[in-house]
Amino acid sequence: MTTGQPIEVLLVEDDPGDELITREAFEDNKIRNNLHVVRDGLEALDFVYRRGEYGTAPRPDLILLDLNLPKYDGRQVLERIKGDPELRSIPVVVLTTSSAEEDILRSYELFANAYVSKPVDLDRFMAVIRQIDEFFVTVVRLPGRARAYGGDESV
Repeated sequence: MTTGQPIEVLLVEDDPGDELITREAFEDNKIRNNLHVVRDGLEALDFVYRRGEYGTAPRPDLILLDLNLPKYDGRQVLERIKGDPELRSIPVVVLTTSSAEEDILRSYELFANAYVSKPVDLDRFMAVIRQIDEFFVTVVRLPGRARAYGGDESV
């Protein structure tokens, strides 16, 4: 069960419209979690490794990751996160427009915790965000946030 404490959610999304819908879903659903947004794969890696402007970023408790990103695509980001012993315990939900079987298979091969195709309909999209939040906050027990994690300077 949830402790009622907000979790840190990292949204990796380059589409401003999808970012806005996600923010609205958090607000409309009264989701109290802290939403952090980065817009490309390099920023995502900088955030999780606390580099540059993200030097004081919190460790994400949950990452919502789009696949089609500039600089480093979501598959590359997923591979780096799940390949790092310090980060691999962070749940990553691939949240993307792709419903291609090869994207689904590859994401799970890279150890995504879930793969969700973004609904086109606004109400359904907002419901999906709510369901992801409810699942990871009230059903799933997330790894403790007290454990410190280091940074990797290479990209």
